[in-house]
Amino acid sequence: MAASAAAAELQASGGPRHPVCLLVLGMAGSGKTTFVQVMKFIEKAQNMSKYVLIDTPGQIEVFTWSASGTIITEALASSFPTVVIYVMDTSRSTNPVTFMSNMLYACSILYKTKLPFIVVMNKTDIIDHSFAVEWMQDFEAFQDALNQETTYVSNLTRSMSLVLDEFYSSLRVVGVSAVLGTGLDELFVQVTSAAEEYEREYRPEYERLKKSLANAESQQQREQLERLRKDMGSVALDAGTAKDSLSPVLHPSDLILTRGTLDEEDEEADSDTDDIDHRVTEESHEEPAFQNFMQESMAQYWKRNNK
Repeated sequence: MAASAAAAELQASGGPRHPVCLLVLGMAGSGKTTFVQVMKFIEKAQNMSKYVLIDTPGQIEVFTWSASGTIITEALASSFPTVVIYVMDTSRSTNPVTFMSNMLYACSILYKTKLPFIVVMNKTDIIDHSFAVEWMQDFEAFQDALNQETTYVSNLTRSMSLVLDEFYSSLRVVGVSAVLGTGLDELFVQVTSAAEEYEREYRPEYERLKKSLANAESQQQREQLERLRKDMGSVALDAGTAKDSLSPVLHPSDLILTRGTLDEEDEEADSDTDDIDHRVTEESHEEPAFQNFMQESMAQYWKRNNK
């Protein structure tokens, strides 16, 4: 209930008025579902603050790198303050190689979604997350932990730790226990800060992208209309052009109905063969043939009778 009171106080002191979408991501077994059920309890217990909790599959790549996941994320982020919460299993991250794997996943999701980001180190009831915070803030401490590892992966991890320094510098980190509910006060403080960052930095960018897309669509429509005008040729599409024209304006439907229909004068001048009287021509061919047939018949008749 302390977390509920803290969130309500932050909301009353000028927190975001729109519902905040919390997109919960994390590897399988990190405690995402348990974490969300604690958050749902707090959501029902308070009236002044609203949150939309979205649990995702344990196979993190199914949502993060799929087309459907991208569509859902962008649809939420374009309408509501949206914060990505990456849940990691603190008890399994005591190994520096496993810890680095979690951080690389978190970094990739941050740059993929481009949204305010919070790392929630869950299961602090098993082990405190202070060691992980130290590794993020003290490069030498992480290197000392890596010295105990002699595998090839440890060498790769040592190189990657140098790359993630900038990522660590601006990262929000909260240790919580989804079972006991500890650490949720600090989590709500970070969520409110992330939502304000969204309104300050991310929403203007989304609005700019939306406006740019609308302008591109409008330009495409104008280009299509211009191509249509050119294809229609001399057909007048504008009312102003119709008034100055001596011939009546033909609409596309008129063109379709009159296409292939010619005037009688055009039909007469269409071909030289139209001037021929086919009936007379046929009779002229039939008459000599009939006469020849009659002459041959009579000749055969007289020949038989004279014998």
